[in-house]
Amino acid sequence: MTDSVLLSREGAIATITFNKPERMNALDRGMWEHLGVLMRELSADDDLRCIVLRGAGTRAFAAGADIAEFATERADAKQAAGYGEAIHHTMQAVRECPHPTVAMIHGACVGGGLEVAAMCDMRICGESSRFGIPIKKLGLTMAYGELMGLLSVVGPAVALEILLEGRVFKADEALAKGLVNRVVADGMVETEAMEAAQRIASGAPLVARWHKKFIRKLQYEAQLSAADWTEGFACFDTADYKEGVAAFLAKRDPDFRAR
Repeated sequence: MTDSVLLSREGAIATITFNKPERMNALDRGMWEHLGVLMRELSADDDLRCIVLRGAGTRAFAAGADIAEFATERADAKQAAGYGEAIHHTMQAVRECPHPTVAMIHGACVGGGLEVAAMCDMRICGESSRFGIPIKKLGLTMAYGELMGLLSVVGPAVALEILLEGRVFKADEALAKGLVNRVVADGMVETEAMEAAQRIASGAPLVARWHKKFIRKLQYEAQLSAADWTEGFACFDTADYKEGVAAFLAKRDPDFRAR
């Protein structure tokens, strides 16, 4: 297991920390997989009452997936499908956790970081936090397994706005869009998030788990075919994807050709 994802616990509250502050807690494949393992282990712990997810430091919750490893881990559609399956399992582990989850958001919460936060039950951020999913600049899609959380939180109109424009926007706009539950002063994010976790933990745990289950059942879920899932990774075989990643790493504007 990697030390880039840490687990701590105080009483009935567990905290998972993305611990790669030198890269703004960008998530590499090992971190995705470790997060999934931890979430499943914690889901099986009946003594637990709440899980807080956060990034190390105050610069970022998580600045997306680690693009530096794309050339070796997501070079084409076949390879990306395996990577995507790992992400999907982790996203489902967060989404299906029976215990309430709270995202404590300092700083940047973009790309894959926002996808994880959207799978949580509550999101509390600071005034200087920034949000967005600017993957249009990379020529890649947000696959079905990753899209579920965002769509369930903000609905199709706002989800499309976030994906089509690819803007990075401020905390007050995230609150207006319903993307976060609460915006507080930067220095109060940890206090507010942990107080929320304590309030959750003080309630009847079975009731909290039932409410999560009931709300999931009331949400419409499309039945996707194997071909649907595969299409989600077709972008990795396009010239635009290769151009997008190359442009990002070279810090230049991409020249997309729709092929």
